[in-house]
Amino acid sequence: MAALRYALPLALAMATIELAAAADAFYLGTWKIVEAKPAPWGDTTAWKQSAAETKSLLGRIVTIEQKSIRGPHQLACGDPKYQLRDYGADMLFQGMFGEMHAHDHAVDPVRVAENVGFHGSSWETLETGCEGMNDFHFIDRTTAAFGLNNYIYILKKQP
Repeated sequence: MAALRYALPLALAMATIELAAAADAFYLGTWKIVEAKPAPWGDTTAWKQSAAETKSLLGRIVTIEQKSIRGPHQLACGDPKYQLRDYGADMLFQGMFGEMHAHDHAVDPVRVAENVGFHGSSWETLETGCEGMNDFHFIDRTTAAFGLNNYIYILKKQP
């Protein structure tokens, strides 16, 4: 009986924590791809090859839901495994800024991040766990970015 006395409060506490986490899931909702920038790790050949894809993605809607991501096929995912983490500049875009630094120590990942719109020293990143490994890096709570085929795409949260 004593175990039952503690089980109910524990279950209620766990449910409250889950509800609080879901309520703070600022990333859920509708996002519009509003901008595409050539990624600093790419080269002009890579950018030219991805130009048609870039045009097809601009203006498209991405909907991040609790159990799926709907949108262009490059981002769609039927069974995401979300993890919200803080990333430093060296980890953004699957570690590409860190890789740039590893190849040339004069490259400062924080400066590179600033040049594409990130300010500060760390950012919330939604790891989706989806096949394409598309993570969403949040510049702020209404602006996100993802990298795809040598481009950085900017999304704005829609009302």
